[in-house]
Amino acid sequence: MLNVNIEGPYQFDRVLQRLSIDPLMVIDQAERSVKVPLYKGDTPIVIKVKATGTTDRPSFELTSSSTFTNEEEDKLRAIFQWDKSMQPIGDHFSSTVLADIFEEHKGTPLVLDFDLYHCLMKCIIHQQVNMKFAHTLTERFVHSFGFEVEGVWFYPRPEDVANLDYEDITALKMSRRKAEYIIDTSKLIADGELPLYDLHNKSDEEILKELIKIRGIGPWTVQNLLLFGLGRPNLFPIADIGIQNALKKLKGLDQKPTTLQMQEWSKEWEPYLSYASLYLWRSIEPQVEELVK
Repeated sequence: MLNVNIEGPYQFDRVLQRLSIDPLMVIDQAERSVKVPLYKGDTPIVIKVKATGTTDRPSFELTSSSTFTNEEEDKLRAIFQWDKSMQPIGDHFSSTVLADIFEEHKGTPLVLDFDLYHCLMKCIIHQQVNMKFAHTLTERFVHSFGFEVEGVWFYPRPEDVANLDYEDITALKMSRRKAEYIIDTSKLIADGELPLYDLHNKSDEEILKELIKIRGIGPWTVQNLLLFGLGRPNLFPIADIGIQNALKKLKGLDQKPTTLQMQEWSKEWEPYLSYASLYLWRSIEPQVEELVK
């Protein structure tokens, strides 16, 4: 067991609320815990992260049936953004039009997907489908080709997906084109042609330029990978329908805002555009949660 104390504010209950939208997550909201699938080398292990503190004085208890090292702790710190202070971000937005939203969701961090490959596969699967069906498809994908440890599901590895036939994917009710994107991208990763885990060393612009060359990966997918795979702080996906709807609600508009309006409004939110995106999603998320029930 390991105890971790971090700087507040940090709202772990809202983290669990958002994670619970994904049916693959193993969460106990009453206990305030989530079980995280990680790899120790090539060995899959499960670490339970349990909140033991408050929003202003956050602390966590990490437990596992397997031994884990500082490397796994560092992975958890990156996933849950424990080393990034939320106070300066909240202060930045306190004098903007988003002030009330940031006060309501004070201390909500930008939590990452548990693995970069998992994030990329999820982004591809979620392309151009509604949220409820996207989660259903992702769950089918993981249950069909991944594996379970201590009641927690692990996504398949790139090399495993690379060896599938397209028909294996289309049998899950995904399109042939999406099956090609999933398997062909996995082959690039497995063969070392796409060094996915080296992307953290590159700028947002370099990553976008590199990844959009790959068939099936466009700007929307790259932006989501940068946000939820790499935790980049200054991204604002203007084409995202959820953000458009949140701004329509916030501004009391009769129709969705224009690109020019969104570009103008977002200037004062830099260099924390990713948090503006997250909190705008959060502001309408009760509606989203209804969609995924």
